[in-house]
Amino acid sequence: MSERKGGIHAVILACPGSDGEGCRYSVCLKASLHEHHTVMNASTARRSTLIPAAADRPGDDPIFQLNGEATRRAQSGESIVNATLGALMEDDGTLAILPTVVEALRQVPAKRAAAYAPISGDAPYLAAVIEDVYGGTPLAAQCVAAATPGGTGALHHAIALFLEPGQDLLTTDFHWGPYDTLASQARRGVRTVRMFDARGGFDLAAYEAGLSRCLADQGRALVFLNTPCHNPTGYSLDEREWREVARITRAAGAQAPVAFLVDMAYARFGTPELQRWQHHVEPIVETCTVLTAWTASKSLAQYGSRIGALLAASSDPAERERIKNALAYACRGTWSNCNHLGILAAIELLTKPELRAAVETERQRLVALLDERVAVFNRAARAAGLRYPRYEGGFFVSVFAPDAERVAAAMRADGVYVVPMEGAVRVALCSTPAAAVPRLVASLAKALGSQA
Repeated sequence: MSERKGGIHAVILACPGSDGEGCRYSVCLKASLHEHHTVMNASTARRSTLIPAAADRPGDDPIFQLNGEATRRAQSGESIVNATLGALMEDDGTLAILPTVVEALRQVPAKRAAAYAPISGDAPYLAAVIEDVYGGTPLAAQCVAAATPGGTGALHHAIALFLEPGQDLLTTDFHWGPYDTLASQARRGVRTVRMFDARGGFDLAAYEAGLSRCLADQGRALVFLNTPCHNPTGYSLDEREWREVARITRAAGAQAPVAFLVDMAYARFGTPELQRWQHHVEPIVETCTVLTAWTASKSLAQYGSRIGALLAASSDPAERERIKNALAYACRGTWSNCNHLGILAAIELLTKPELRAAVETERQRLVALLDERVAVFNRAARAAGLRYPRYEGGFFVSVFAPDAERVAAAMRADGVYVVPMEGAVRVALCSTPAAAVPRLVASLAKALGSQA
């Protein structure tokens, strides 16, 4: 069945009778592995050669479907506000890029770019990414890494290597929908904990209880935490919340194997204070493996290059070697090699001080562009009485809505596109010019008012 419990149009198998925080996938998965039925094509009466679990997959991501519809309407001459797609756009509607990054890609010698990259990625690239994330902290010396096709590849490896088939990763009820897709494709599942407590802060009690249940049920845990600048809500953990998450996770790791993944896709677009999260994971590595999903898609504005990495920090040298080998094996068994052109350009951009400084300057212009939209949204949304999480920066914000599908449909009638989830609609301010934000908020308020 189709489900959106906290995810963006996630498609998962729902276990009958399960609650919102329980297993919604693995029981049905185990049953399906033993079920030998034939999928028939009604029009031809031929047996499908697909396995049953793959025979009814949706053909396109719903967010891209909404984006396509909004684009077609705009191209036909309608006045459209398209706040669906997670790519940073200039106010004129063109894709925002970093000129220094583009030039670095052009400067890579053709024959070097055309050659195979090493299976795990070039050693200077892996060292540069570790330094980019954990430079100046003890974790830099405790990390191994592998190149991946974007942050999505990093998430894939985490699921495949730190969970058994049929087990569930643990994340918040509001989460990026492809977490479910990645888990489903890998024959794993997703279980969620409530993200926000009654005061609107991160629900630490729910996280502690959910992590404890996860360990009791399956003897290990893989946690996905997307912060700073969470997709889809825009929420970032504050100092107190990070300290408590670290305490809870470290204690759990002393009881059973725990891998704790920070999905930092949007971190470079938060405030400087929000980007100092690394010191909070230092105590976690004492008992757990700390994973980090790094991507150039957002930080270098190179969505199409598909360059990323999975970092793994462990205090145990033998465990680091095992993880390093497992990462290399998994790379060979999935995509084999990553985009060598992007890897080679990233080495230059991350290691040459003058290029790194130029990228930072160019990125700060984009951060300022986004911050203006965040400020306009916060003023307009508060004036309109909208309910939404604390939002200090990032590509997205979510506005709570009891019937998100109906709200999104009403907004589309106004020519305003957002993404419905269960309990909220996601607004991609990254693709919304500041001048269009008041119209977007007015449409939201109108649609929500019609539900009252």
